[in-house]
Amino acid sequence: MLSNRTRLVIADDHTLIANLCKQLLEPEYDVAGIVSDGRALVRAAEGLHPDVIVADIGMPILNGLDAIEQVKKLQPKTKVVILTVTSDADVAAEAFRRGASGYMLKTCAPSELVTCIREVLRGGRYLSPSLRNDEFVCARMMCRDTGEREKRLTSRQREVLQLLAEGKLMKEVGGILHMSTRTVAFHKYRIMEVLGARSSAELVRYAVRNHMVGA
Repeated sequence: MLSNRTRLVIADDHTLIANLCKQLLEPEYDVAGIVSDGRALVRAAEGLHPDVIVADIGMPILNGLDAIEQVKKLQPKTKVVILTVTSDADVAAEAFRRGASGYMLKTCAPSELVTCIREVLRGGRYLSPSLRNDEFVCARMMCRDTGEREKRLTSRQREVLQLLAEGKLMKEVGGILHMSTRTVAFHKYRIMEVLGARSSAELVRYAVRNHMVGA
């Protein structure tokens, strides 16, 4: 029998966090799946058609921001709540620009996550309570147009950069993204040219600074 309950997918590469979220949300929602990387999240969204996605930002293979942008292009009605340790105003503003409806810090009370999901399902937007006292942060996060933002890299270049920054060889990147090693090398060259980077180390620093990979 099909359930009439709201369907959720949880995306977090920390198994403990993901399972705790599942235990918290299951009494009210149907947790249809748990994934641990951004590319798996995109696949899960396509296959499970969740009403809401609760996703971390710092995930391997494809980070949460790029993943939710892909999901929203495929399924614009799916609501996305970011659950993260990152309290950076620019990152939160970017999350809303990419399609998130809620932004929660992992230091929030469990009940706040439930409240957030209820609010986004009603069509609203929700900001973690611990961030609301900062007027600048609040204004940046709740604005639909963030103004200056990173436009220099294409979505494909961001995918290649994240995988390279995670330490994967060009052949491995090609296998994940279904492209030749030569094409990966071309993308790396273009990325370095666009960013003005002179070494792989500078690419890694850029990826860390922009929350594409962990420090």
